[in-house]
Amino acid sequence: MKYILMMNGTTADCDWYAKWSKEDLQANFAFMRAFSKELKDSGAFVATEGLAFPDQARIVRAASDGTPVTDGVFPEAKEFLMGYWIVDVESPEQAYAIAARASAAPGPNHPGGKELSIEVRQIMGGPPEEFS
Repeated sequence: MKYILMMNGTTADCDWYAKWSKEDLQANFAFMRAFSKELKDSGAFVATEGLAFPDQARIVRAASDGTPVTDGVFPEAKEFLMGYWIVDVESPEQAYAIAARASAAPGPNHPGGKELSIEVRQIMGGPPEEFS
């Protein structure tokens, strides 16, 4: 079963990341590289990407003639998708264990003293059986 593990954050989180020291960033990047290698070596790795900060995002809708219309600098939301992993594992519990490991990435204390939250959702290979 494939799962997407989504790292979400707030605007304050993005501001917090931007203030990290070079050493903290290097430690975090080294962790993420090693974490991705572990996932690849285990066979669970499918894909991972970090995303640009929300101030670079745009909401796009089609105009009546089909041309793209962009709206705002970023979505009006409390949280933003900051990056993700896609893993292929046997059970949701395996995906949860991987998400917990990602949540413990090193860095300066997170605002509020909490670990990063990782949302885990199964990737559907098609419509639910009742709609097939």
